[in-house]
Amino acid sequence: MSVKVSMNVNGKAVSAEVPERTLLVSFLRETLNMTGTHVGCDTAQCGACTIHLNGRAIKSCNILAMQAEGGNVTTIEGLANADGTLHPMQEAFRQNHGLQCGFCTPGMVMSAVDLVKNTPKPTEEQIRELMDGNICRCTGYHNIVKAIAAGATSMAANP
Repeated sequence: MSVKVSMNVNGKAVSAEVPERTLLVSFLRETLNMTGTHVGCDTAQCGACTIHLNGRAIKSCNILAMQAEGGNVTTIEGLANADGTLHPMQEAFRQNHGLQCGFCTPGMVMSAVDLVKNTPKPTEEQIRELMDGNICRCTGYHNIVKAIAAGATSMAANP
């Protein structure tokens, strides 16, 4: 059975008919062709699929598309400014080498933005604790933590 889902994604109204069991991550990637949101584990363990739904970071592999009906979704593609300049957290990841292969980076960045929104001046310990739901298989996390701290400072300076 299929259902019609409608929501705003990165500021644009979208709707489509999808099978009722379609995950939000699949809707974004396969229906809307927004492939910045990655599927890493399908069990909400790795955080590669993290997006913002109604202003909160969620793992989009753990929610059906129809559960986001009428919601506001922001993906990594919608984080940068309209003129193409990177969001302060994206820029901080770039400047601080907070990525290696890049697979986990979109989820890391989306989680980090939410972290800083809720904890504007996080300590290193808070960053490490609050990013616990995001897994990187390439790095030792040092540069990721450094990037998030730099992004927090930049976000505070450019609200």
